[in-house]
Amino acid sequence: MTTNTMDKARTQWLAFRRAFDNGHSEFIEKADRFDAFYAGEQWAEEDIRRLEASRRPALTLNMILPTINTVMGEQSTTRVDISFKPRTSGDQETADVLAKVALQVQDRNRLDWVESEVFQDGLITGRGFFDIRLDFEDDLRGEVRVMARDPREVVLDPEAKEYDPKTWKSVYTQTWMTLEDIKRLYGKDKANELQFLADAGSHFGRDSMQFDSKPMTFGNIDVDSVDTEVDNRAIRGVRVVECQHKQLAQMRYFVDYRTGDMSPIPESWDDQKILAMQQQFGLGIIKRMGERIRWTITADHVLLYDDWSIYDDFTVVPYFPYFRRGRPFGMVENLISAQEQLNKTASQELHIVNTTANSGWTVEDGTLTNMDEHELADRGAETGLVLVHARGSNPPQKIQPNQIPTGLDRIGQKAAMNLRSISGVNDGMLGDTSAEISGVALQQKQARGQIQIQVPLDNLAKTRHILAERMLRLIQKFYTEERVVRIVNDMLPGEQAKEQQFVVNEMSPDGAILNDLTIGTYDVVISTQPNRDNFDESQFAEAVQLRELGVMIPDHVIVEYSHLARKGELAELLKGMNGFNEPTPEEQQLMQMQQEMQLKAAQLDLAKMEGEVMELQSRAQLQAQKAQSLNEQDQARMDELEAKITMKREELQTRIQLALLTQQTRKQEMGSRMISEHARLSTQRELAKDKPNTSQR
Repeated sequence: MTTNTMDKARTQWLAFRRAFDNGHSEFIEKADRFDAFYAGEQWAEEDIRRLEASRRPALTLNMILPTINTVMGEQSTTRVDISFKPRTSGDQETADVLAKVALQVQDRNRLDWVESEVFQDGLITGRGFFDIRLDFEDDLRGEVRVMARDPREVVLDPEAKEYDPKTWKSVYTQTWMTLEDIKRLYGKDKANELQFLADAGSHFGRDSMQFDSKPMTFGNIDVDSVDTEVDNRAIRGVRVVECQHKQLAQMRYFVDYRTGDMSPIPESWDDQKILAMQQQFGLGIIKRMGERIRWTITADHVLLYDDWSIYDDFTVVPYFPYFRRGRPFGMVENLISAQEQLNKTASQELHIVNTTANSGWTVEDGTLTNMDEHELADRGAETGLVLVHARGSNPPQKIQPNQIPTGLDRIGQKAAMNLRSISGVNDGMLGDTSAEISGVALQQKQARGQIQIQVPLDNLAKTRHILAERMLRLIQKFYTEERVVRIVNDMLPGEQAKEQQFVVNEMSPDGAILNDLTIGTYDVVISTQPNRDNFDESQFAEAVQLRELGVMIPDHVIVEYSHLARKGELAELLKGMNGFNEPTPEEQQLMQMQQEMQLKAAQLDLAKMEGEVMELQSRAQLQAQKAQSLNEQDQARMDELEAKITMKREELQTRIQLALLTQQTRKQEMGSRMISEHARLSTQRELAKDKPNTSQR
């Protein structure tokens, strides 16, 4: 371990402690408290002991849990849909392929679940973090991996004040690792250096290393009781600090002289690939100073890794539900006071009720004959209690309890209302509305509540956009070789999921690269769509509503959107009954034979008429030679035959078109039958409406 590496490790440790002490340690304390309130642990241990000593209850009416869960439910009902739009030297076909590759990344990482975890972290603690990087565990070429990081492990730049990490100068991540983990990731020598520091006692302290106070031995001997100065404690964990920070460096850029756009050249590209890119798009190359990301990893005094990052951005992507000029906060933070007011008010109400039921007794000393004063104190609130006092003594008197303060119950109601007002989650969204509220009023209340919680959802959309941009850059930079991409298409009604497979960066025989993901620049387009269950339910409800309004939606379509068991078989049966199924091979052969016979008959009729016309034309020519004029009767006959030929040709053309559009004709006939069926259903509904009136009369 050289002096230079020790200096780098020490410098990073001091910078990390500065960032940790300037806001992050306070955030950890708050985050632990917010997590406890969400889980229902809302009383301090000291307060619980004090209340138990005075025999007072400590109730917890956790209204934060359903409030947060309601907002999380709004997020979980939709899923992100990532697509791309070509901007410079890009095309729509490649943009569609990029969208499919992004879909595969989403599916492999279970991004919906990861996003829900990050969203929950943000709502509760005020900070949630994605971590997007390459993973080489399953594929040596690397695959994009998206994870949820514990917000306690991410230490932000204390000087940063904007949402987008592009403006940050650095970001730290901290994890506790065992020596075995360090040996596996960074080598045996690094683990030995850390063990040497622990044995010598020259480490940074308990903030840097944690030890087992009692090593696992057969005798279970306490190390502290052993009279020795040798520090042979086992290392339980070492704090590993990763720092991604920006530094100025000489960089090469592609330049489009027509538009002025610049793009950094990846360090992994060789000269041949750079030259090919220049020639293909007519780009120039310039050198200038730019910001690059340096990645430094340390553990105590040991420098584990220090080199330029392979990524163009920080791997950390934040989510802040509420953000105001460098001040992120979550939803729980503003609900704690109202929740504590509700708990204290409910506990005080219960205490008053308890003291009213068992307010105590006043008794003369030594006058009780069937029990003593201590037994009366224990049994004084029993139902049917019998007290026997000495003859001639004053009987025991029940102490008059204090009256319940007026308005105490309303304080509890106000606390519950404050929770809903602050969070924006009203009783309509929680499902606590009374039965007399109409459906329209309920929908309006839910809509107002959704507007109030739109801020954390809007910030989630911002985080999704940043994450999608990082994903696009990783795909274009590292997915440069030929790969087989498999995705599963969304299930359509009545159909099963289908796997689609295609190849990207495929070399064609003529040397061209098909589906080249590295070429072109694209804009990210983020949209949301409901998850599959909610989508089917909404489609089923809308289909039924349109059917009631008179839109002729086939029966099998409505069944396909339902949740019936074996709905596919039922839908196929209804399609066959209503004539929507494709004809069988036997039916197709019979229809083809009929069409051929009809065409042959039409062609024979046409040939016969054309023969008659030719005969009349010959006769006309002979007569013209003789009399230079036509017989009026022959002229009329010829005109009539020519008109019939024209009609026959049109009829033959119509038959040919009908033969080609047989399936469409059958559907049109089916539509006519559906109109009749709809008329019958409408008549039945009208009759059903008239029945109550008839009964009243």
